[in-house]
Amino acid sequence: MKIKANNPSLKSWVAVSPESDFPIQNLPFGIFKTDYLTEGAGVAIGEYILDLTYLHENGFLDGLGLPAGIFNQLYLNSFIGLGKKLTRRVRNRISELLNINNEELRDNKPARELALIPMKEAVMLMPVNIPNYTDFYSNENHAANVGAMFRDKDNALMPNWKHLPVGYHGRASSIVPSGANIHRPKGQLMPQGAEKPIFGASKRLDFELEMAFITCKENGMGNPVSTVEADEYIFGFVLFNDWSARDIQFWEYVPLGPFLAKSFASSISPWIVTADALEPYRTKGPEQEPAVLPYLQYEGHKNYDIDLEVHLQPEGSEENLICSTNFKYMYWNVNQQLAHQTINGCNLKIGDMYASGTISGPDPGSYGSMLELSWKGTKPVKLTNGAERKFLEDGDTIIMKGRCQKNGVRLGFGALRNTILPSK
Repeated sequence: MKIKANNPSLKSWVAVSPESDFPIQNLPFGIFKTDYLTEGAGVAIGEYILDLTYLHENGFLDGLGLPAGIFNQLYLNSFIGLGKKLTRRVRNRISELLNINNEELRDNKPARELALIPMKEAVMLMPVNIPNYTDFYSNENHAANVGAMFRDKDNALMPNWKHLPVGYHGRASSIVPSGANIHRPKGQLMPQGAEKPIFGASKRLDFELEMAFITCKENGMGNPVSTVEADEYIFGFVLFNDWSARDIQFWEYVPLGPFLAKSFASSISPWIVTADALEPYRTKGPEQEPAVLPYLQYEGHKNYDIDLEVHLQPEGSEENLICSTNFKYMYWNVNQQLAHQTINGCNLKIGDMYASGTISGPDPGSYGSMLELSWKGTKPVKLTNGAERKFLEDGDTIIMKGRCQKNGVRLGFGALRNTILPSK
């Protein structure tokens, strides 16, 4: 698919650092506010936010058939629900306005000063209202590591794992954006060797490095979405931290799976990088053996080459890079995930969020959780300040980053950053 806004030769009249996540080829969408502007939609370009409400109200997006007030809203749901054909035209038009050779905004100083908001003046908010949230378990390295820890290496994967994308319906109300602090959860714990559980704050708090996609189209109850059709339902992607209380999870998860161990918080990066912008970074996924059932079969490259990092910053100290991995390591791709989600007739809503599951690479430095990095607490992670971590401590900040690079273009998601506070 050829998309005008993805042209690697494009340059913007807005100054964009080579290290920026937001060149003209990205143009992710988000919701922001400032001391002088109420909540509304914007697009990231360099160190600025392009105010879409201003552009729309002042004629810069005329001719696209956009409804009145489409950007002057608390969430992007109404906009992305217009469909990918129209949202693609909007992104292409924004690309035109920001092109170094286009004078419409470039040479209109009053409009330019009102339309471009410095990021340092803005607060980023939740980009969508999330009706439903599904968390998948689609990375073989992670599933095998966890299975080896809690069962044995020869039976690491459950019998169903290579036949379907395992997932569960999670808690949408506790998904928060970057910058929100996370209180350590409480629950029932079963200490090793004890005969009955105790109540208290989790001692094994963990992060999980994931990606998540957001849907922009409804299928109607009873109508499956095929792997071919799935692309038209996926608007874009965010970084996703699926916070986990491992000790609470260990005691509660049989037979129905995670509950309190997951529902206290998940967090996302606030800019939605469109699936359109990620088209150039598609890549081949792992070979799937045994062959999958027909409804999960697909053609073409459905994985994405996105470099991912996790940094741990203890309170009052510097960041430590503790994980480097890549989204391409997903065994089950997003098209298969959506096809499986709907094969029973499950109805999708605009703004639904679907997380990948922990993304671990093949070597210890690429493991996407503290559970794996410290191997269930038996191999503490050493930090530059001399401290060690088996799991996360109060005051720790977890920073997740994601970037793509190809044909001289580098784009990213912005940092996902959250700090752990003591339990209430």
